[in-house]
Amino acid sequence: MSLLTRGLVCLIGILVQGIQGSHFGSRSRQTLLGSPFLPKVSPQVSPRIHSSYEDLRSTEQASDEILSAEIFQEVRKGEHSILSMPQQDERAGTNNYLTQDRRNLASAVTSSNCRNRPIDLVFIIDSSRSVRPAEFEKAKEFLIDMVDTLEIGSDATRVGLVNYASTVKIEFHLKTYFDKYALKQALARVEPLASGTMTGVAIKAAMEKAFVAEAGARPSSMNIAKVAIIVTDGRPQDQVEEVSAAARAAGIEIYAVGVDRADLMSLRLMASQPLEDHVFYVETYGVIEKLTAKFRETLCGVDACTQGHNCQQICVNSGNSYNCQCWAGYVLNPDKRTCSRQDACARGHDCQHICVNNGDSYVCKCGVGYVLNADKKTCSRVDPCANGHECQHICIDNGDSYICKCHTGFVLNPDKKTCSRLAADACARGNDCQHICVNNGNSYYCRCQVGYILNVDQKTCSRADACALGHNCQHTCVNSGDSYICKCRTGYILNADRRTCSPTKK
Repeated sequence: MSLLTRGLVCLIGILVQGIQGSHFGSRSRQTLLGSPFLPKVSPQVSPRIHSSYEDLRSTEQASDEILSAEIFQEVRKGEHSILSMPQQDERAGTNNYLTQDRRNLASAVTSSNCRNRPIDLVFIIDSSRSVRPAEFEKAKEFLIDMVDTLEIGSDATRVGLVNYASTVKIEFHLKTYFDKYALKQALARVEPLASGTMTGVAIKAAMEKAFVAEAGARPSSMNIAKVAIIVTDGRPQDQVEEVSAAARAAGIEIYAVGVDRADLMSLRLMASQPLEDHVFYVETYGVIEKLTAKFRETLCGVDACTQGHNCQQICVNSGNSYNCQCWAGYVLNPDKRTCSRQDACARGHDCQHICVNNGDSYVCKCGVGYVLNADKKTCSRVDPCANGHECQHICIDNGDSYICKCHTGFVLNPDKKTCSRLAADACARGNDCQHICVNNGNSYYCRCQVGYILNVDQKTCSRADACALGHNCQHTCVNSGDSYICKCRTGYILNADRRTCSPTKK
């Protein structure tokens, strides 16, 4: 039997045992971490067959190899299981059909780019000696896939790249590329630096040289999120705790992605809280693209409005939730869901007198006695009588309004508008004479009884001096009530006419 034939027989045996293991939940994390139904790789199997088996295992594990930090810890304890990593020459020849699967996945992810919130995003990528050339290419593919899902632009998401090993190199700044195609080309051209793993230095460089205004970072007043995504496969050779804390305190949100041999504790020291949302682990660079969908959900957010909402008018996404808003001319009610038509005048107006709501807007009006000027805002006083009135006889301006009066000989009716002719006997209609009322056409005048005179008010009367009013006495006039009598001087007698006097006889 040829070597190739023996290899195929071994491969078939492996496939059969793998299928048996799948009946007991090969996709579950418990089985993944050391199921007796999944065999270890035999040292007698040739490297080529070994590589084929690894390809099969990777295909089966692809959907479940994004492990949480807690599961990663279990993986590290079980390094004797089938999760042990093959050698460099085996990885260099990773299967072609898996590559096609990844392309299909990337196509599915990028087919519907999200309109993510604008962010300043800096990738911090480990290119130390432990990251093999083929693995570094996979890491770059992951970054390119990530960029493909985002809206790139000066007013959208800006992307920078920090490449590190023993040294740190800022490949390009946040302000370098605002075109997605040029950005992806730049990512594809990045070369590994090799040597050590100075992760702390890289984070410090990102904080001090990448997330600054000179490099294109936007000011905090714009509320643009600053996000760093660190991808590493090893243990840092320097301290990361303090510099990571300083970066987080500066407002940088840190995601830590561990691959293969990455140190869990270091990932946890670097990442932002909550750790379950900021620490990720994948078994190999070969399946790192599975994280693209996760980061797409994180950076783009879920369209909460499409998931169902109770907004009466407008639903606005707010992170993983939503807020309700109202159309123009409406205000949000205290229940934060329903809307009521807004009082346009209450929003503010420039009417001099009166603001009147008119649907979504308003019109100005003037108070009584005023007219609206041509500017439709201010008012001018008008003669209310000239502007039209209902008086039958006479209209008299009375400030903002008017009153009606009648001509002489007429009286105003109870409707305060029309007039009726007065009766002929003015005194009979009522008068204020103390003694005697005398009709005088449509009016009257007052007189006093005999022995009285009319006072200055032309209404009241006072007793008069009858003698002073005039008499015909020859000698002396003497008042006698309302009249008078005549008397004669001494030596004279009053004649029979009661007016004249004659001397007495001696």
